[in-house]
Amino acid sequence: MEYRHLGRSGLKVSPLCLGTMNFGPYTSEADSFAIMDKALELGINFFDTADVYGWKRGEGITESIIGRWFTQGGGRRERVILATKVFGDMDLPDRPDVNFARGLSASKIIRACERSLKRLQTDYIDLYQMHHIDRTVPVEEVWGAFDVLIKQGKVHYVGSSNFAGWDIATYNQVARQQNMLGLISEQSVYNLDNRMVELEVVPACRHYGVGIIPWSPLAGGLLAGALEKQEKGRRSTEQFQKNVEKKRDKLQRYEDLCRQIGESPANVGLAWLLCNPVVTAPIIGPRTMEQLTGAIRVPDIKLSQEVIQKLDEIFPGPGGEAPKAYAW
Repeated sequence: MEYRHLGRSGLKVSPLCLGTMNFGPYTSEADSFAIMDKALELGINFFDTADVYGWKRGEGITESIIGRWFTQGGGRRERVILATKVFGDMDLPDRPDVNFARGLSASKIIRACERSLKRLQTDYIDLYQMHHIDRTVPVEEVWGAFDVLIKQGKVHYVGSSNFAGWDIATYNQVARQQNMLGLISEQSVYNLDNRMVELEVVPACRHYGVGIIPWSPLAGGLLAGALEKQEKGRRSTEQFQKNVEKKRDKLQRYEDLCRQIGESPANVGLAWLLCNPVVTAPIIGPRTMEQLTGAIRVPDIKLSQEVIQKLDEIFPGPGGEAPKAYAW
């Protein structure tokens, strides 16, 4: 495994990030443990989670699963670059707490971090990410909270998720004014079928040395061989099938191209993202061991310029970066 720096930081991570959103709701604890063990064995050292994963308000189910996995020892915690997130509702339904609902107040960030550390059974979070922008809170207040956590050794680096290009610029400019490192990563939806981040987020990240961590890199399964008959999971839902029919022509051309080059659609979609030097590591969210092991050779896949051009023809994106994409 060839590791790379996360953005402009000195932190080295694998070119694939293990997403854990399925752990709990769709993947049992035992299977989750096995997937995490296998990921480390394969050289994947970058794990992503969030306090809200598990989707039972205030419970932090997925973080707790990871924490119990860490307690097995064997250097598991030391070998993992752990990323989690703060923003979503984490107050309990029977004990509403207006200051622990959605948002990024200093109080919320510091309290949420303490609770995540407890669930994860660790002393520190390598990458603490804002799960969404909160424009009701001053940027200076947000950085003040992160500064406290960094000085306490509870957080090593800070990242964003679902930020606009101007949010990334604003946060990094204010961080510089406060003599802080600022954002080193941005977790955005980015895939062949959704390339809107190329308009302003990608150039902002490139300018500020922020590594992109694409979520939904396979468009919820659309780019993973969606035309094959599926009877289980998300691909069996009515909404998914409607989306497939809407984009059938594109998907057919895409899957035909993948067959021509002898690679699976899922691996081509991931390899295409890694062609972009601003991308650090797409998030793969396996439900099964097979889905994990099937992706491990992606960093070794080298797409030719001819293939990349054909992919651009099938999925053209927003037309480039702003403002050239829409103005002279």
